[in-house]
Amino acid sequence: MAGLRDAAIAGLFELAWATRLTALLRATSSARGVIFSLHRVLPDEPDDFSPNALLQVKPDFLDFSIRRIRELGYDIVDLGEGIRRLESEFPEKRFAVFTFDGAYRDNLKFALPILRRHQCPFTLYVPTALVDGVGEVWWQALEDLVAAQDALAVTENEDTDYLPAATPGEKRATYDQLYDRMRAMPEPARVALIRDLAAKYDYDLAAACRALIMDWSELRVFATEQLCTIGAQTVHHYELAKLPPEQARSEIDLSVKVIEAQFGQRPIHLSYPIGAATSAGLREFHMAKELGLRSAVTGLPGGLYRRHRDALHALPRIPLDGRFQQRRYVDVFATPALFTLLRR
Repeated sequence: MAGLRDAAIAGLFELAWATRLTALLRATSSARGVIFSLHRVLPDEPDDFSPNALLQVKPDFLDFSIRRIRELGYDIVDLGEGIRRLESEFPEKRFAVFTFDGAYRDNLKFALPILRRHQCPFTLYVPTALVDGVGEVWWQALEDLVAAQDALAVTENEDTDYLPAATPGEKRATYDQLYDRMRAMPEPARVALIRDLAAKYDYDLAAACRALIMDWSELRVFATEQLCTIGAQTVHHYELAKLPPEQARSEIDLSVKVIEAQFGQRPIHLSYPIGAATSAGLREFHMAKELGLRSAVTGLPGGLYRRHRDALHALPRIPLDGRFQQRRYVDVFATPALFTLLRR
């Protein structure tokens, strides 16, 4: 199913590019700008079974994307300047903002040199418990567990399912089933399930987190980088909409306070973990505003229009998706009106 969906998206991208629909939409759209979302930047090809490959792009793709987006007439600006242009009474030059979620260690090694070389401003959103090394990168842990086993015994409510994982197809089906199940669970149940699987198959969640995510000393490189704006991404990277109100509020507030304590500057921008429609909604948007944050971004695709000046805590982003790294697709990603239309 995932393969068919990817093929359909690639077909749409090809059609939009080949018919020059992207150029037409950019020329006629009233979009003021776009926020791009990224996670990981890695030079290696993903393994055959790598469901999280959508979260990683190659360094040369990032490099080309920056150059091409500027060629298409965008100013690449920091998030604060993007918001200023969004709020302006009169349209200004179209802008693009680059954002990175998760504070992955590879951002330091592979992304930062490229961003510096191009003098490309960017925002880095930080989930503080993961940086402390005590969080759980559960989506990657699930991939690692499925990759290492020929079958998984999954126990919930004293009932055990045995899920096959011997072939790439079986692994993908099992991963998708468990991922969807976990996304539908309350957060305490999801945490219990991934911890149970990790214990059963001798997977060290804390060590995996420390291997993937920067520590505070590494993050200081970004905190002192003039191109970088540090934003918050809650404490534990929980889907806030699943939490009781006080816990959701605390996840935002405490992450802001921890970052301020570490770097001496209070972050004013937030990224909702996962960022789907089921991950954050009106309640969370109001919370972010009440806590004094200047903006908050979702994972919902779309461009930025004048109307978004009244929705600064529910801003859409376009993911630079690792499954679609052909250079011609950058023109598609840089056409926010297309993603806005598709979302309707």
